[in-house]
Amino acid sequence: MILNIPTEAEIKRINELTQQLNEHNHRYYVLNAPIISDMEFDFLLKDLEALEQKYPDYAAANSPTKRVGGDITDKFEKVAHSRPMLSLSNTYSKEDIADWEERIHKAVDTEIEYVMELKYDGVAIALHYENGQFVRGITRGDGSVGEDVSTNIRTIRSIPLHLTGDFPASFEIRGEIFLPKKEFNKLNEERAKNGEELYANPRNTAAGTLKQQDSAEVAKRKLDCYLYYVLGENLALPSHFENVEKAAQWGFKVPSSRQRLIEKATSIDGIMDFINYWDIHRHDLPFEIDGIVIKVNKLSLWDELGMTAKSPRWAIAYKFKAETARTRLNKVTYQVGRTGAITPVANLQPVVLAGTTVKRASLHNADQIAKLDIREGDLVLVEKGGEIIPKITGVVLEERPVASQPLQYIQNCPECGTELIREEGEALHYCPNEIGCPPQIKGKMEHFISRKAMNIEGLGSETVAGLYDKGLVKDVADIYDLKFEQLLGLEFSVGDEESGEIKKRSLQEKSVKNLLEGLDASKNVPFERVLFALGIRFVGETVAKKLVKHFKNIDALQTASREALLEADEVGEKIADSILFYFSEEKNRTIIRRLKEAGLQFESLANESAAASDKLKGLTFVVSGVFTNFSRDGIKESIEANGGKVSGSISSKTSYVLAGDDMGPSKRKKAEDLGVKIISEAEYIALIEN
Repeated sequence: MILNIPTEAEIKRINELTQQLNEHNHRYYVLNAPIISDMEFDFLLKDLEALEQKYPDYAAANSPTKRVGGDITDKFEKVAHSRPMLSLSNTYSKEDIADWEERIHKAVDTEIEYVMELKYDGVAIALHYENGQFVRGITRGDGSVGEDVSTNIRTIRSIPLHLTGDFPASFEIRGEIFLPKKEFNKLNEERAKNGEELYANPRNTAAGTLKQQDSAEVAKRKLDCYLYYVLGENLALPSHFENVEKAAQWGFKVPSSRQRLIEKATSIDGIMDFINYWDIHRHDLPFEIDGIVIKVNKLSLWDELGMTAKSPRWAIAYKFKAETARTRLNKVTYQVGRTGAITPVANLQPVVLAGTTVKRASLHNADQIAKLDIREGDLVLVEKGGEIIPKITGVVLEERPVASQPLQYIQNCPECGTELIREEGEALHYCPNEIGCPPQIKGKMEHFISRKAMNIEGLGSETVAGLYDKGLVKDVADIYDLKFEQLLGLEFSVGDEESGEIKKRSLQEKSVKNLLEGLDASKNVPFERVLFALGIRFVGETVAKKLVKHFKNIDALQTASREALLEADEVGEKIADSILFYFSEEKNRTIIRRLKEAGLQFESLANESAAASDKLKGLTFVVSGVFTNFSRDGIKESIEANGGKVSGSISSKTSYVLAGDDMGPSKRKKAEDLGVKIISEAEYIALIEN
């Protein structure tokens, strides 16, 4: 109910202040060209705040006053992306870029123009706008599902809440949120004064800031953002570069060609010129970058080039060479993974590398140790592969201690003492004691509760380890037997790998309730994720989905023969044998029975009526172009719903090429050369209806 009604003059003043403040925000944070002082801006903002406090029902959802934050978020809602936010394939050399360009030219028989952009070292974000108003901001998450952080997005002043110009009625724009170097250094200076531990790097700090529950705290961090990818159904401009420039007219902070943050080229030389320039000048930027992104400019070619399972073929990322440091290898230890794989770890004299302190590095396997002839006590060269994962690249042999001895790889599991095995053709040693080796048991449970698997809120790896050490859980089925009275006040030790410090932790009432609610909610997780969560060797997310689609329920999968398993899409002999071995173990069958009794989903919930028929069974389609009655994803779903298979490339095994408008000439020629029949959208509809 409206308690206070403003006068016409006050309504006009609210609208004028909102418009003025939005304009000044844009000038200051996007154009870097303010026309009023900070004091004048603050006076205008206080005027608007006073009016909104007096007439709260007249405050806009995207009011400039939201920039300062203040809202508290208990939980970030999970939201599915309109299109997957795929990562790019990485490369580190001119030769790799040349190979990528050659593949592009083989696939597309036309002149190609490329766009080069900076690869911002921040947090990927997807922003949604309706009728020129910001409505939602979603993090990348796992690429398919992210989290709604809209409240915190509103505090980032370089992100417009209201657009100007001839923007589409509904669209999405993606980019990168980052913490400027200046703000990061200021933050660490304050923490140093307070005797607090310093933040490691701007990227991780930006990610943590974006997940803060108090938006006022987010506002204080002064995050920034560049937007560089416009998505929508009705984009009038035919190229990526033009759409980025157009987005600037709507009010977005986009890479500027005047500052050479974005550039076009038609050759490898042009691409490398841009890369070489920024390899030298990247340290002059006010924010961190870790490479260059190269994209095909023409949007119609994106559909024609398509995607791999993990990344688009029309783009690639060039990563700058990692920094290298020298340090001493003090000791080699061995870790046991959830599958029993043994990973040797180098424990190093701490050294600062690419902005972080490195104390440990993976040695990968026995072959890598032998190849490097690495020994305890050696002075070694350490770098961050892709500036993320520390690795040892060499040994300074002239500094090797005189008494040095070759490293002997362990023969027995460091945790349970079982003799290690190394299967033919495998790089890693394994501990075969999967039902009795503590790290494997805990690792399987940690995998089971993980975000991409059961995603059990309130239950983390530390709690799992504590519950196991206390004897309350010995396998994943035990998790669902936990009771409130068992958990309340439960105390266990938590070790810090870096410092070696042991801390005590206990479960309080709120934590216990969250854990039990998370367990209850996980009973609605679909079968394909439950199957993935079981941790069957070689059964990843994709294979789990294919198995569920083929077998429909756990009973059919559990009793399937080797021949039946091999009939499933993407299941080869190695995967089939692993599945058979898993279900041959009585303990595993017991776990599944108990999980069923707990109420987990072991049957496909897919709407069978959506599978219109099996008319296309045994047929493989390649889709190219734009369609009238279907979106590209929609027509692919229709093919699969009718029993067909969709492939990304044409071969002699392709049954039909389904051609829409603007089908690429190279695909048409390849289909004709191979004698593959090309059908229209109308012919496809007739095929599934008749």
